[in-house]
Amino acid sequence: MKKNNILLTLFAIICTSLFSQTPYISKVFEFRPAPGQFVNKLPEYVEGDTHETMIAKVEEAIVGNTQGLISLGAYGGYVVFGFDHEVKNIPGKYDFKIWGNAYYSNSTPGQETGSCEPGIVMVSYDANGNGIPDDPWYELAGSEYGKPETIKNYEITYYKPDPDKEPTPHPTFPFLTDTSYVKWTSNQGDFGYVAKNSSHTQSYYPQWMSEETLVFEGTKLANNGVDLSGAGIIFTQRPYSYGYVDNHPNNNIRACLDIDWAVDAQGHKANLPGIHFVKVYTGVNQYCGLWGETSTEIMGAEDFHIQGIEIDVLGVQPDAFPDAKIYFHQGILYLENLEDCYGTLYNINGQIMDSFFISFASEIININSISGVYLLKIQKQNAVRIFKFVAQ
Repeated sequence: MKKNNILLTLFAIICTSLFSQTPYISKVFEFRPAPGQFVNKLPEYVEGDTHETMIAKVEEAIVGNTQGLISLGAYGGYVVFGFDHEVKNIPGKYDFKIWGNAYYSNSTPGQETGSCEPGIVMVSYDANGNGIPDDPWYELAGSEYGKPETIKNYEITYYKPDPDKEPTPHPTFPFLTDTSYVKWTSNQGDFGYVAKNSSHTQSYYPQWMSEETLVFEGTKLANNGVDLSGAGIIFTQRPYSYGYVDNHPNNNIRACLDIDWAVDAQGHKANLPGIHFVKVYTGVNQYCGLWGETSTEIMGAEDFHIQGIEIDVLGVQPDAFPDAKIYFHQGILYLENLEDCYGTLYNINGQIMDSFFISFASEIININSISGVYLLKIQKQNAVRIFKFVAQ
């Protein structure tokens, strides 16, 4: 009888552990934003707040859901959070997503623009099993990782502004109330300022931090802001292809993340079985007129697999099927120079709409589509290519 009771107790503990797991963030370990116009507002600082109380406010915003919002400030500002389980690395599948507040003002395929403020993602596997993020970190190598304009080992230092400093308003743009507000320098030999604007009058320097300087380091992406006005006022920010946070709208498949992209400091593939911890930091150092400094925002994160969501990774090999052509007209896909390939059709949210085998070099596929943007994944052995088209 006692043995049965012990077994029942163990079974209950195991079941409780399994069913108590959440697909969302379960704990925030560190929050260290760089200066920015939403710092001390997202979340809001109240006099007397400490690092611990600000962590609690961040947890209130992003733990257990994807509906809150925190700002990481300018380049380098970061947050470290964890899941209450291992997020599995499933080959060929997207594994998780970190929600941001990016949006498109122009969603034309290949020409998307809007408010896209890319954050770089670091991941860690709890190899020592102690439940804290003290194991090695690996960067998710997004689409910009290997490009020559991407700077590795970038370091930036922000200097705490003197509260009695005389503001230097812009002579032409009244919305810029202090153009020399928070000074920064980098290890690239340049310097600049996080300017203050009339829309956000609070301190931009994290008020709960006593340090006179804040230092951040990591990978820096090339600027993605485009000056539409030609006068430094109206900007748009283009998204990078994949692999970053707050870079595509949350309902776009390119917002999904694959643990298989993780690489070590030398760029070698990490081959992680899964992850427990995530660090996100603002990846661009730029100022965009009325929009101010580029700052990554986060609403939460989710594990796809624990929810039973399985989305194929839309990996792109531009050199695959170089002669292939697709045409779309009145619900029909016309495929040329493809043979013995598998095709998978996705809508822009990553849902599989159809799958088929392409037997002949020229073939037509009736997809009976409704209006929208679609992605066609063509695969033959290890060669993969993605085609994007619009159904009207």
